[in-house]
Amino acid sequence: MNRPLRHIAVFCGVLVLALLVRATWVQFVQGDDLANDPNNRRVKIEAFSYPRGNIIVGGKPVTGSVATSGDFKYKRTYTDGPMYAPVTGFASQAQGTTFLEGIYNKLLSGKDDKLALKRAQAILTGEKPRGGDVITTIDPKAQKAAYKGLTELNAKGAVVALDPRNGRVLALASTPSYDPSVFSGISNSEAGKFKALDADKDKPLSNRALRETYAPGSTFKIVTAAAALEHGVITDIDAHTGAPAPYQLPLSTTKIGNDVAGAPCDKASLKTGMQWSCNNVFLDTALKVGKDKMRETAEKFGFNSDVYDEELGDLLATKSLYPDKLDKPQTALTGMGQGSLTSTPMQMAMVAAAIANDGKLMTPHIVDELRGPDLTTIQKFEPKTMSQAVSADTAKKVQEMMEYTVSHGTAEKAKIDGVTVGGKTGTAQHGANVNDERPYAWFVSYAKQSDGSSPVAVAVFVDPKDMDIPRSEIAGGKLGGPIAKQVMQAVLGK
Repeated sequence: MNRPLRHIAVFCGVLVLALLVRATWVQFVQGDDLANDPNNRRVKIEAFSYPRGNIIVGGKPVTGSVATSGDFKYKRTYTDGPMYAPVTGFASQAQGTTFLEGIYNKLLSGKDDKLALKRAQAILTGEKPRGGDVITTIDPKAQKAAYKGLTELNAKGAVVALDPRNGRVLALASTPSYDPSVFSGISNSEAGKFKALDADKDKPLSNRALRETYAPGSTFKIVTAAAALEHGVITDIDAHTGAPAPYQLPLSTTKIGNDVAGAPCDKASLKTGMQWSCNNVFLDTALKVGKDKMRETAEKFGFNSDVYDEELGDLLATKSLYPDKLDKPQTALTGMGQGSLTSTPMQMAMVAAAIANDGKLMTPHIVDELRGPDLTTIQKFEPKTMSQAVSADTAKKVQEMMEYTVSHGTAEKAKIDGVTVGGKTGTAQHGANVNDERPYAWFVSYAKQSDGSSPVAVAVFVDPKDMDIPRSEIAGGKLGGPIAKQVMQAVLGK
């Protein structure tokens, strides 16, 4: 071979080698980045070229897929969309995916590595890919009761129900809500509907149960009582505390009274203080326990940590806060759930669940099982202990007080005939000057079975800012108690 031909051959060989190197680099190094590039329309076209798997509640799908015209052959549909939106999230051709639709997007779209064998078989047989299903822990009757209770009040709010024994999320409602079906496609009209929802001052796209925090008010008195008992500050729940009513904050001239007119709160016992939600008892108790031990107990219930579901692989609830630096007045205020203390509805459901479960806090989880397109189980989620929040002895004493509060106190709206119920009301002041805004209404409770175990604990949060009721009617027992009762009855089959 003469020199010119040899040079041309070498040059062509170098070009081929460079092409092979570049192709390998694009396929194996940049492949994931290119596949996930939001501007890669072909990936989206392929993703919507066949139906997604479904999210299952109570054995039935609450999602579906419908054929459309255009490049994107299928789009998502939702059954009872507004009721289940806090659970499912949304899957939109234009807006992407959120919550379960997003966390399990690969499984639902059939791209998960767990489905690799099924995908290979589909290629060989010429079948279109099929997504797997996500089986949730949600109880449809409890979810319906929670959503109905909030919408009938026409309230901004949230409800979380847990099974204290294993951490299963039985209900997860947030209002106002939205229907993910109305913007699941890519049309201009659907884009306009999403923008309207996103701009709505009532924030229907926000998951109030998991992602927003509020002052928990008197529902936090459960934690204060648990901290006092756990650290030996109080040993007898029937003994007088010596806390005067009204109660003067330390280092201050501010005196705080009690909300229940005529209640026997002066120097009341811890049990009577819980029964009538006596602020003076819990202000004094928190001060005696001290900020460090109060924070320690709160953290064992889940405060100051994101509620992260390792199996879910995602944040389940935003961090609730027991502050780090508190002076004596601020410490006292946390005893009644005020000051700079904040909580999600999920967190307060966890508090009630831990008390009901004899002090053991189970990690909340919303997914029970993952299934392949052939209905075989890919993964089964097992209950996990999050912490021993307090001893069983402490939990049983708090149970006694909460149950007495339902049978003879401010939480009577949660009474269920023939069932032992424990509960606590909460009315939380907030705003720049504390009383600027209409107070939040809270209610937490649990119900026991005949064997003493509790299959349900509930937290109800209501923001009555735009409700057409007088301020005097805003109370956790009045607004939240009936909803909690209906959710517990749904779980118990009463």
